[in-house]
Amino acid sequence: MNRLRVTPGPIVTLIALWLATRALMLWLTAHSGPRLLGGGAVTREVWRLYHHWYGVLAHGSFPVHDTLWQYPPGAGAVLLAPGLLPGLTYFQAFVLLTLAVDALTVAALLRAGSRPGRSLLGAALWTGGLPLLLHLPLARYDVQVTALGVLSLLAMARFPRAGGALAALGALVKVWPALALLGTPRGRPTRGAWLSAGWTGAGCLAVLAVFFTHPLSFLREQGGRGVQIESLGGTALNLARRLGWSGRSRYQYGAVELVGPHVRAVAVASLTLTALSFGLLVLWRVRARYWSEATPFDAALSAVLLFTVTSRVISPQYMIWLIGLAAVCLTSRHTGQRPVAVLVLAASALSTVAFPMYYREVIDGTWAGCLLMLARNGLLTAAAVLSFVRLWRSARPPADGAGPTARPRPDSDRLPDRALSAS
Repeated sequence: MNRLRVTPGPIVTLIALWLATRALMLWLTAHSGPRLLGGGAVTREVWRLYHHWYGVLAHGSFPVHDTLWQYPPGAGAVLLAPGLLPGLTYFQAFVLLTLAVDALTVAALLRAGSRPGRSLLGAALWTGGLPLLLHLPLARYDVQVTALGVLSLLAMARFPRAGGALAALGALVKVWPALALLGTPRGRPTRGAWLSAGWTGAGCLAVLAVFFTHPLSFLREQGGRGVQIESLGGTALNLARRLGWSGRSRYQYGAVELVGPHVRAVAVASLTLTALSFGLLVLWRVRARYWSEATPFDAALSAVLLFTVTSRVISPQYMIWLIGLAAVCLTSRHTGQRPVAVLVLAASALSTVAFPMYYREVIDGTWAGCLLMLARNGLLTAAAVLSFVRLWRSARPPADGAGPTARPRPDSDRLPDRALSAS
């Protein structure tokens, strides 16, 4: 057992790496004017758009008739939080809080990875992976959402009700953390987590409805969204532009989307693929018979990957979610998602090249922009397919009836007390 204990050296190294990389990210945030850093477009969303929404929320109402407001009501609490820090501008307070949540996330990953039989690779992935997106993570609230998803998954094994509550809080902010509940083992863990999530979500929504008007105003703005230029459908349409398609790009609904003939058909195809992905995940859940400690982690990453690549919108900050979920997977030695994590890191690096570095090429649909998005989305698609295939195989009964890394998971009340053998 001693050989599995973590010595202080790697932890100190990761803390030093976190401090160095976050200092660099802060510097980039303060010097984001050059064209390759977006010409200030990355940080503008905080001090202009988020600050505007803060002013609306501070008066007790969610934004109404605002096509840019497409987020569940829990997002309002995140956007109001910077107002709790006196003496700072909204932008400064937002960045400081985001950095604090980032520190909380890496601390949770370090704690999980330091347990006997676990791995610090997850903390290393989060520490080194997030800076691949340059200063973007500090200028979006996706770090906060990802932290709720990460904490939910890490808590699920020991405290299913706490994990369910955290997943519900995350879902109230940006929906996708609800997918953390997909891989909970059958029996009491699932009942506890799902019931806790339901009660927590309903309770928080009721509180928000009491203190704010129009909490569901975001729903009316979602239906009108088209095909964002960085999505798989957008990449296909951009390539079609090179072959004579008459469509063009336009800024609408808070993103650069493509408009023109057949765009609606592409959007419907994306929604259909999303529905098929959901069906595959439900089929996996129904047919799965073997669970390891990593199964809930692997299922969450696979689900979010599938929903991301089939979405009509793939914003660059979505990579923060995937890095966080891949990091949780790597805290377990039983995960089958290690090659998927590598693909996620590569896709994150390419996302940065696309936005903010060469976003004009993407918008204009040049060959460079098209090939760049084709490579990034190709990596994401490969990661999604590989992730689901590995998840499916990990839950199948072994041919010899006894697998080295998994145990049969009937409808029982809890997971086996003893850790599974090392992979």
